[in-house]
Amino acid sequence: MKLLSLLATAATAAAFVPQQAGPQTTALNAEAGRREFFGKAAGAAAAAAFAAAAPANAVVDYENIAYLGGSSTVDINNANVRVYLKMPGMYPGAAGKIVSNGPYKSVGDVYNIPGMTAEEKNVIKKYESRFVALKPSADYVIDRINNGLYR
Repeated sequence: MKLLSLLATAATAAAFVPQQAGPQTTALNAEAGRREFFGKAAGAAAAAAFAAAAPANAVVDYENIAYLGGSSTVDINNANVRVYLKMPGMYPGAAGKIVSNGPYKSVGDVYNIPGMTAEEKNVIKKYESRFVALKPSADYVIDRINNGLYR
């Protein structure tokens, strides 16, 4: 037991012994370090310039993206409720009911929404020619009511 405590004390004391000094820095070592640094920096700059010149390979994953609010035609199955702000009288009443009750097989299905008032139906009729009912896309259906954009 005494031997174990003696070994522990020696190991602890060894932690406080100064370490051997490494090789001394000379002017030649500093010069080599500077060359290495500038060589690596030039290589990184060349790689960055090459990466910046690479062509963009954008993938358009939804061919009907224009109908989500970027054109005069609106996809009633995938467009966000805020798209209807462009159509006076639609937002929030009729627009909220349209986005909450989809998907629709045809534009005419919006007239069968429960709780739709006659006034809301008249407003929808006014803009009916601007609506299309495309296949619902999971990427956009989830954001129809709230897309997370706030003023």
